[in-house]
Formats: sequence, C-alpha cells, structure tokens
Amino acid sequence: MGHLSTHVLDTAHGCPAAGMAVTLQRILPEGGVETCQRFHLNADGRADGPLLSGEALQAGRWRLCFEVAAYFRARGVALPEPPFIDVVNLDFGIADVQSKYHVPLLVSPWSYSTYRGS
Repeated sequence: MGHLSTHVLDTAHGCPAAGMAVTLQRILPEGGVETCQRFHLNADGRADGPLLSGEALQAGRWRLCFEVAAYFRARGVALPEPPFIDVVNLDFGIADVQSKYHVPLLVSPWSYSTYRGS
C-alpha cells in the first residue's frame, strides 16, 4: 500500500532537523490550496507516521511547506531579515496511490535540495 513520508536533514549542523514545523497542503485542481495537516518533526527529523496513506493518499498535486528560517533561529543561528531562505514550499505530484512517496529535504540557511526517496 502506498504512503507519503518526509525527512529533513540540517546540513549546517550535520543532524536531523528535529522540531521543524511542516505543513502539508493539497493543491486544488481549480486553484488554491487546502491545508491537510501541520506537524513538527521528531528527533529523527521525520513525521511520527505516514503523512498520507489509505484513502487519504490521493493522486494530484501536493505541497510540503518547511519552516526553515524559524527552525534555524530556534537553534540560535543569526539570520538576516528577511532571511535568504524562509519557507521552502515544495510542490510535487502523486500519480500512483499504490506507490511509496518519500520527500527528503536537505537544508541549511543558504541552500536546499530534495529528491524522491525510497
């Protein structure tokens, strides 16, 4: 059975991004977004369980919003105002609801990268 998960690594400190706030949104076909959930990453930099699974995992366009600047400020990192990276809005598509979709984020105050994980 398919599911959606995420994992964030803080590349500036070489550790999981524990405590980072993340919002999951569905991008609606007619425009706009629907917020599905908001959560904080655990000590491993992950959500405590799948973000979507079963009936909730639907084909379509989705967005994960990672609150990067707030996370780094909470860690004591001095950032300019406005920060270079504030919120990373990552738009992605789910085409096959039987597949596993893992969305990792590698992030620092100055850069980020992502890929479809396993």
